[in-house]
Amino acid sequence: MSLNHSCPCFESCFLQKAMSTIGGKWKLPILCSLTANGTTRYNDLLRNIKGISNTMLSKSLKELEEDELIKRFEYLEVPTRVEYALTEKAVRLQPILLELIQWEISREAKANCRE
Repeated sequence: MSLNHSCPCFESCFLQKAMSTIGGKWKLPILCSLTANGTTRYNDLLRNIKGISNTMLSKSLKELEEDELIKRFEYLEVPTRVEYALTEKAVRLQPILLELIQWEISREAKANCRE
């Protein structure tokens, strides 16, 4: 079922906007890493998220910061230390993501029962 045809509000659909905010290959792994590890330095995120390039991490962090899901802390030290943490908005998103996980687990369990 195509969302383009079934959603009359496609151009201004809040669900579409929400999904694009957290969508993409790297945003959820970044949010999960920050959830699991708390405030984290840039290089630690790079190490924790397998397969992400420096460019994609930087781009995704910037987008998440613009969407107010993470906050960036820059400490004027030599060398400069930069850390990232979840915002309250991202913390409020966690129960929704946990519900999605539970939904997928139950969906997979039902599919396995049919096999």
